[in-house]
Formats: sequence, C-alpha cells, structure tokens
Amino acid sequence: MSKIRPEQMRFWSPEVRELDPYVPGEQPKIQNLLKLNTNENPYPPSPKVVEAVEAVLENSADALRLYPDPDATVLKQAIAQQQHVNIANVFVGNGSDEVLAHIFKAFFVQDQPILYPDITYSFYPVYSQFFGLSAQTKIIPLNEQFEIVVDDYKQPNGGIIITNPNAPTSIALGLDAIEEVLQSNPDVVVVIDEAYVDFGAESAVKLVEKYENLVVCQTTSKSRSLAGLRVGFAIAQPHLIAALEAVKNSFNSYPIDRFAIAAAVASFEDQEYFEAQCQKVILSRDKLVADLEAIGFKVLPSKANFIFASLPSKDAGELAQALRERGIIVRYFNKPRINQFLRITIGTDEQNQRLVDTLKQDILS
Repeated sequence: MSKIRPEQMRFWSPEVRELDPYVPGEQPKIQNLLKLNTNENPYPPSPKVVEAVEAVLENSADALRLYPDPDATVLKQAIAQQQHVNIANVFVGNGSDEVLAHIFKAFFVQDQPILYPDITYSFYPVYSQFFGLSAQTKIIPLNEQFEIVVDDYKQPNGGIIITNPNAPTSIALGLDAIEEVLQSNPDVVVVIDEAYVDFGAESAVKLVEKYENLVVCQTTSKSRSLAGLRVGFAIAQPHLIAALEAVKNSFNSYPIDRFAIAAAVASFEDQEYFEAQCQKVILSRDKLVADLEAIGFKVLPSKANFIFASLPSKDAGELAQALRERGIIVRYFNKPRINQFLRITIGTDEQNQRLVDTLKQDILS
C-alpha cells in the first residue's frame, strides 16, 4: 500500500485518522515455511466439511444467485445441538471478531468503564477506540504469574470481557473463578471469549442458563480448522441475543455465506472427528512443552493450541528473528511485560520437532 500523504487524510473522518488498527498475524507466501504464528490448526477440517461445501453448488443452481439465509438457521440449530442449548441462545457472525464487535456495540457503550486485562487479545483496545470507549476503558494488570485476579474485577464497571484461556498467555480460569466474576457484577454484561477453550479448558456455556448477564463467544477457526471460512458465534440468554441481532441487522443482515454455513454445520455434526483432532493437538502441545523445557525454556501452563514461552539466556526478539531466518515463524510481541516471550502455535509432531531441532542444533548449539 502506498504511503498516504497528510493532506490526503483531509477526506477521512476525524475518528478514522486517530484509529490504531489491529495488526493480524503475518501470512507470508514462502515455500517450505513452518508457520507457527497465527494459532491455526495444523490438521484439516472434517472430510464432511469438504463434501458439504462441494454439495452447495452441486445441489442448487441458485446457490450463488440468491442471498443466504440471513438467520443461518440450520447453523444455529447445529450449534445449539452440539452445545446443548436452545436455538434462541445462539448468535452467529462472520468470525468471532465480528461477533465481538457487535458485543462491544450492544453492551459496552456505557458511562462506566469496560474492564479487561492488560495482556489479552489485542483487538479489545482496537474496538474500545473504534467505538469511542478508550476514555471509559480500565485496564486491569495480570499478576506476576500472568494470571487474572478475580478480586480486581469487583469494582464499578460498564462491562467485563475476559479471554479464557487468555491470549497470548494461554492460561485458563476455572469455572469457579468465572462464576465469582459473574456474581460480583450482576448488573453488567460479562463476556467470556473462548476462542481456545476446546484445547483443555472448561467452557462457561454451561453457566448461561444460570446467569442472565453472561455472553460466551466462540469460533470455528481454531479447534474446527475453519479459519478460512469465518464463522463465529455467541451463546447467551435470549434477551442478550436479541441485542446482538439488533446490532447485526443494523450493520450486515447477511454475514455468513452459503459455503460457510454448510461447512460449519458439517463440522458441528462430526463431533467424533472434532474431539480426535483436539486431542492430537493437546498431546502434541504437552510433548512440545517438555521438549522446550528440556533445553532451558520457561513455558506458562497452557490450555490453548499455543504456548507462551521464554528463554532466559536469549532475547526473545533475536530468537524470533533467528528462527525466521531458518524458515520458522513464531509470534513476537514487542510490548511491555511480554517482550521476552514467544507465542508458538502447536503444529503437528513433525512440525514441532523441526522447531525443537532447529533450536537445539542450529541456534542454541
């Protein structure tokens, strides 16, 4: 993209001139690259997903001519069945990032501050700025062990959002801690962003029926290997779902196309494949942690499909660059408190071994 001259920005809305956009993980086009930087699943989606996408065109000449179902009813039904909730408890959107944007607009435009951790999903401050909430946002520091302290969220606020397991730290809260947050904040919406929950954490979906102020947000991008199709969803009581539907239909009535609906439905219906792939990632994660710790890394306890690791003997930025020069990309955040950590996506056992061998034989030897 060519550089924008200051005088050209006079056409922009004043608010847009001040935006500091989210920076997605790099998607380089380099052969033989080992890409461990964006938390994509190393395994393909269920074979039934591919069959479902192919069938969209094969079974209907109107597949592309007509708009998709604006309510994505069959998808909501599939999610409801898999999550053991009613269809009235389900909201769907174009990836969980869009769902989160609607959540911010629907619930967090308040006089009181929004609360979220200082180290968390970096889209939250972007949305705070985008919706004009930066002045009303209160950042809550994690403790020295990079853990969320529940007592810190027992203060006046206009809403709370917590990623669980947290990103990029990978540490998960138990349901007892989440309930404590909910019980301490009965008059505001508490959002639990569960993008990585299927890799070993406990979902708060089972608490939705009990708490009228709870919204649980999930995605198909990670555990269901559908990052390329953009399907996210939220689960909450119907009065909160109604607010999300109102925002969605004031923004984009058709957020999910026919292919994505068909693919996601097939994925939710193949529970056996889903569980098997999650377990493979968990076992690979445990082995990678052990292998890295054996060569001196310190790794935070992970319940995600990535780990957050530091090597006390080497600068993390230099280590990330050294790996990159050898065809391995990991995520490095040059930010306070975490600038000596690398976030490493869990790959296949073969990919993880390539990472470990490169570190042992080429970089640390």
